[in-house]
Amino acid sequence: MSERPQGAGSSNQIRLRKLATDGRLTEYAMAAPADDRALLVSAAYEITWPIVFGRVTRRVELARGHLACYSSIRHLADECLDGFHDDVEAVVEDLLTHSTKPIINLEAWITSRLNAATVDAYRRRRGQRGALQRPRLPKWLAEAVGNDPWLTELATQILVWVGVDATAGAAIWPLDSWSQRRAAITGDQSGSDAATVAREIEFVLRAMRRKHEWFTQYVEEPQGRKQPPIGGGVYLADHDIGDQAMPTTARDDVDDGRLMELAATAVDVIAHRLAQGEDITTIAAEVVKKVFCLGTGAGDIDRAPLEGRTDDEQISTFMTDPAVIQRIIDAVHSIAALQGSTTT
Repeated sequence: MSERPQGAGSSNQIRLRKLATDGRLTEYAMAAPADDRALLVSAAYEITWPIVFGRVTRRVELARGHLACYSSIRHLADECLDGFHDDVEAVVEDLLTHSTKPIINLEAWITSRLNAATVDAYRRRRGQRGALQRPRLPKWLAEAVGNDPWLTELATQILVWVGVDATAGAAIWPLDSWSQRRAAITGDQSGSDAATVAREIEFVLRAMRRKHEWFTQYVEEPQGRKQPPIGGGVYLADHDIGDQAMPTTARDDVDDGRLMELAATAVDVIAHRLAQGEDITTIAAEVVKKVFCLGTGAGDIDRAPLEGRTDDEQISTFMTDPAVIQRIIDAVHSIAALQGSTTT
């Protein structure tokens, strides 16, 4: 009897699960015609993506400090979404390649192989980029930075960063997340800012350049294969302030993007606290004020004096108006209702 599908969607998932239960999924997938294999891949994707997002993506995004990306697939930034798809594709390929024995609980089997599948694929992608597959700090480089705990960690992070697809928006390096890491390692909260980390990156890069061929092969060339920073900015190396972008994107577009990300974060925080049983009339104003009005000012560092945004001041004023608060409450209820309808 032919095992080619009579329908699509869930019927292909049922067929895939039956093949896995019988221990014949890999055998069938390897021999299947291209169009039939594509249907199996699609069914496998539908089964695996929730597992990958819940077990891999959210952990990664939380470690990066990407709260919006952590909250929902809908909020994944472009580079984070690319990484998510890479991981799902790796897990799907692993499923179709290694399902040679009967699998009773498919989700549990996939979960047990998540780390191996995604790490192996990650290393292959790094190798294709020309970066070190397993970044390790050479002894000579550790000595060149004085075996300093933070600087050796920063050097390792540079080796990791040049080999991944992720970008840092309009910057070359993820200064904000590395500033947080610096604070955690050194205990220097006030001194761990983007400008300090930028200067330290330049120091580490100078140390790396002592081995010219090594630097070219494992840092310069892999970094050159990364997607250009958003906005196609022109970068000027300044040893006093680090690499600074001269963005070509419109300022309003940048501001709108920041506000959209903050709004997504506010909605998710409110939804989470609602799920904990808190009263929306109590938390709406509090969350919006915290999310929008307690920034560090890093977003305005590239502006001329007196040209900074005044959104936080306007929002603080608006939040004293009961009508504004009620509109926020209504909007959250509408979003929650929409999300509920799309998951049923």
